[in-house]
Amino acid sequence: MNGAEILIKTALNAGIEVCFTNPGTTELPLVAAFDSIPGIRPVLGLFEGCCTGAADGYGRMADKPAMTLLHLGPGLAYGIANLHNARRAHTPVFNVIGEHATWHRPVDPPLAMDVEELADTVSGWQCSSASVASLSRDTADAIAAAQKGQVATLIVPNDSQWSQVFDETIFQPAISPADIDKDTIALAAKCLKQKQNSAIILGGRALRRRSLLAAARIQSATGCDLLSETSPARMDRGIGFPLIKRIPYFPAKATGLLSQYQAVVLVGTREPVVFFGYQGGKSKLLTEDQQITPIKAGQPFLPEALESLADALEAPIRLNSKTRDSESLQRPDLPEGRLDATKACIVLAALQPENAVIVDESITSGGAYYVLAAKAPPFSWLTLTGGAIGQGMPCAVGAAIACPDRPVINLQADGSAMYCVQALWMQARESLNITTLICANRRYEILKLELARAGNASPGPMAQSLYDLAAPTLDWVRLSRGMGVPAVSVDTAEELAKELKAALNEPGPHLIEMII
Repeated sequence: MNGAEILIKTALNAGIEVCFTNPGTTELPLVAAFDSIPGIRPVLGLFEGCCTGAADGYGRMADKPAMTLLHLGPGLAYGIANLHNARRAHTPVFNVIGEHATWHRPVDPPLAMDVEELADTVSGWQCSSASVASLSRDTADAIAAAQKGQVATLIVPNDSQWSQVFDETIFQPAISPADIDKDTIALAAKCLKQKQNSAIILGGRALRRRSLLAAARIQSATGCDLLSETSPARMDRGIGFPLIKRIPYFPAKATGLLSQYQAVVLVGTREPVVFFGYQGGKSKLLTEDQQITPIKAGQPFLPEALESLADALEAPIRLNSKTRDSESLQRPDLPEGRLDATKACIVLAALQPENAVIVDESITSGGAYYVLAAKAPPFSWLTLTGGAIGQGMPCAVGAAIACPDRPVINLQADGSAMYCVQALWMQARESLNITTLICANRRYEILKLELARAGNASPGPMAQSLYDLAAPTLDWVRLSRGMGVPAVSVDTAEELAKELKAALNEPGPHLIEMII
């Protein structure tokens, strides 16, 4: 057995099922090992950003890491934006990077980079494997680190991959003990009992089903409001779940929401801050007068932490219908006429099937969707956590592979879709059940809005040219069909409803360009 084979065998024994990769020469022993040690499904991406974005989507839905396999420093560089999003989402990712042979690296070959420094920007754990003898242990340690909810990067020299292993011991990831600070739970309980106007801000795995049901118990006992971070990694939503107020993106609206609370408890998230430092503005959204109490718990243990908080407050185990605010299905009526962004959101909220996974990178066009879908059938909602655009399409790939029995719908802005458009090819190649809804407003609308906020409400022709996508116009039907995904274009609400119903009733990927 060589080093590549023992790495793959260790990963397989640890529960890794999928590897998203665009490999190169320094990963060829690992490529061969997928055949000699079968069991891990390799998925080819035509761009590393698609591979890392898919690993992010997979980890968010599977709650366990996928493996990525990237080619040297440039391969990592191509994929780093979506690893940044994964880091912000606390997604478990086992990130493997092939490196030059140890004896070749000192001559500074053309593809040589400081991989360790680059990986450090997105990795919660990283290691450069010292020899073939340590590969199994290093792999197990990396997977154990990823399971905590972070990107774990293992850098593997080419000669370690092809060298023979003399000790074929397969190491297992060490099981992490429960990481919950009980003192912070007691402080949070005291805070919620004493303060009349209080809120809990939820993030990470605190927005999953089990956590939300515990949060509903806490709300019932204390009357606190339940809020989510602005860009949640995954929120389980719809009937049967408590209604969660989402902290707005723009500072004035966010401050208006948060200023009403005397006390705020943080679970699975940090203190909220604004996305950008605006001239004359502030960074933090909360003030020194507000009591801020973070519950300290590792991401995998957030459901248990919230249940402990509910128990400490003697909250009821079962909630009756009067205390549940999401007990009946409420679909919006289908709109008619010329399509716009709001009507597109209404159609989606009206037609999305039960148990759907909605991958939302609509940026400005999907603003109405959050409220409209509040009482849809149960579904999972994934958003752009780190702000690095280009996540939506590959994230949908990973979600579909993690949950092949669930329909995946990608509500996708047109400009950011072009960053990882190769993900459409992956959808076709893997026959994934993904419906992509392109919000074709043909501009970077968010940049236009930010220009106006900066005092430039009437930008000149040079500034306008930097957010205008209409010259030339992107032909999404041809782009999609060219990569093997059936596509249509619609400009009325009636057409969108018809085509969305058809796409959801047919297997495999589809794309609908929505002219808005």
